[in-house]
Amino acid sequence: MKNTLLIGLLAGASLLSIASCSNPDYKREDNVAVEPLPPLPPEPDTTGGKKAPENPATREINAANATEDIKKMQPQM
Repeated sequence: MKNTLLIGLLAGASLLSIASCSNPDYKREDNVAVEPLPPLPPEPDTTGGKKAPENPATREINAANATEDIKKMQPQM
C-alpha cells in the first residue's frame, strides 16, 4: 500500500512539474533565417616549414632513441 501511494505521489508530482513548464505567452518563430556557418580557418603551421619524416614507424622506440630525440628538441646553448 505504501509503495503504491509513494509511486502515485511521484507520478503526480512529475505531471505537475511538466505542466508548470509550459508558457502560454511564448510564441515560436517559424520564419527564422538560417545561414550556414563560415568555413573554419586553416590550421597554423607550427612546424616552421619542416616536413614530417617519411615513415616514423620504422624507427625503434627505446631509451637511446628517446634520449636522442629529447636532445634534438632542447634549445642549443
